[in-house]
Amino acid sequence: MRRAFVLLVLAAAVLLVVIDRTLTPLAPLRAAGSAVFGTMENAIGAVTRSVGGEQRVRILERENAQLRADLVAARQRPGPSARGVAAHVVGFGRGRQVTIDAGTGSGVERDVTVLNADGLVGKVTWAGPATASVSLITDAGSSVGARMAGSGELGLVTGGPEGLRLSLFDPNAPLKVGDRVLTLGSAGGRPYVAGLSIGTVSAIESVPGAATRTALVRPAARLSALDLVSVVVPEPER
Repeated sequence: MRRAFVLLVLAAAVLLVVIDRTLTPLAPLRAAGSAVFGTMENAIGAVTRSVGGEQRVRILERENAQLRADLVAARQRPGPSARGVAAHVVGFGRGRQVTIDAGTGSGVERDVTVLNADGLVGKVTWAGPATASVSLITDAGSSVGARMAGSGELGLVTGGPEGLRLSLFDPNAPLKVGDRVLTLGSAGGRPYVAGLSIGTVSAIESVPGAATRTALVRPAARLSALDLVSVVVPEPER
């Protein structure tokens, strides 16, 4: 019964499109179309949810996360082949670390990049058969090579109690609040691939006579509310 209802609604929608494009414009109907199709979508949504819609959404989200990492890996070429693995954060460890539900069985290894839809999350520091530990970029031991999105100036982003701190190698480099900070990239793309958003400059520190120019950075990824992440892993050798 539910399947027949969904098919009926879809058939009606297709019929309207065919008439509109081949016979006569349906401009007057479009005025009310939003309400009509909104009702149809709600009905379809209710049916879909009742037959496992939430599970399907979760599967699609995981596939999107994998594709996201695949695209990131593809941009690193030429270089070692890599692919994406999707995972969910399932726990929190000591310090600024989280546990994900993917491990060596999925190809996850130590010292590979972890990201989400917003930007860089961290790197894998330990991998078991089915889970792995991820050190966040805000961890006190974290150090990420950085490049400013606008000027191209190089620097280093480190984690600590205050969050992320950017140190530019040129103490006279142009810098302002709101500037975007990207990953410089590591040799072979490990532990960090290039071109990911680390965050934006939130405050500039003034230290007379300092050898570098420093600033605080707001992470692009919401590290306190992580769920679905993507891991860039090396392709197995053939």
